[in-house]
Amino acid sequence: MDFRIYIIMRKIFFASLLLLFSFVASAQTPNIASSTEIVLRNSKICLKQDLTRGGAIFYISKSDSDRNVVNIYDEGRYIQQSYYAGKSVDRRAEGQCPTWSPWTWNPIQVGDYARNRAQILESRQSKKSSYVKCVPMQWDMNNHPAEAVMEQWVEIKGCVISVKNRLTCHRTDSIYGEGIECEQEIPAVYLISSLKNLHSYFGANPFTAQPTDKTEVKQIIIGDPEHFWGHYPAVTEQWMAFTDDEQWGVAVYSPSATSFLAGRFGSNLQGEYDSDATSYIAPLKRATLMKDSVVEYEYYLIVGTLKQIRKEIYKLNKKLSKSNR
Repeated sequence: MDFRIYIIMRKIFFASLLLLFSFVASAQTPNIASSTEIVLRNSKICLKQDLTRGGAIFYISKSDSDRNVVNIYDEGRYIQQSYYAGKSVDRRAEGQCPTWSPWTWNPIQVGDYARNRAQILESRQSKKSSYVKCVPMQWDMNNHPAEAVMEQWVEIKGCVISVKNRLTCHRTDSIYGEGIECEQEIPAVYLISSLKNLHSYFGANPFTAQPTDKTEVKQIIIGDPEHFWGHYPAVTEQWMAFTDDEQWGVAVYSPSATSFLAGRFGSNLQGEYDSDATSYIAPLKRATLMKDSVVEYEYYLIVGTLKQIRKEIYKLNKKLSKSNR
């Protein structure tokens, strides 16, 4: 064999090995914010997460439709993690928004009121599931990353979206105080205002197939943030749903919730994903977040008719009840 051909073949061989090793290594390494979104899709639904905004859920539609039912008007919307700790503090001299002053320590997944966004630390996905890790922002402050890390695991199966959230705090501040119990949104869910009918079950016999209830939606145009939404203390099956007039919509089922907030901002009953009008649901649980707290919970989003929604929630409840025995 010609020596020059031999040398060329050796170079090609070793280059191929390097390419192979590089491919194997990249397949085993988490995707570090290499794209702007995660897309999960099956025959029922399509879900998207925004990697420029902490990996929060920003899009849900039927699989055969491009109509997004998640409201993303500003960084306070989306479907995202949000937590509260300590006492309310006036930090306007440090860039705190006057509208949100005084305010507690409030890390949220997407970004702050001034549209500074959370930083992705890690993201990866398979065909039907995803994982994201980010540094959240303090909602009321202008470009103040929170001393915390948020993680989120998402999986889709049929018309059900399963989500596990985790907050790990590593605060060094001394201004908010310790040992103060707050209501936590588990999670904050903002939907399009076209889903305008609010449903749940408020009776004394949960998970016995009693009829669901349609309830009045508290509508806010301008109001006190402390009493902004309607409070529902007796949501005994731990879910609420906003639907259209055909009873199709989205429910959030949060098994550890003890009460709910819900309502509508704005008077537009035909608002879509980019409208300032929105329908809001937040399952609540009271908890005290310390400077080194780790908080973890699971919730479910169900997309479909009210009948389909409740059927899936009953299946989930039965499965959870068995696993807790």
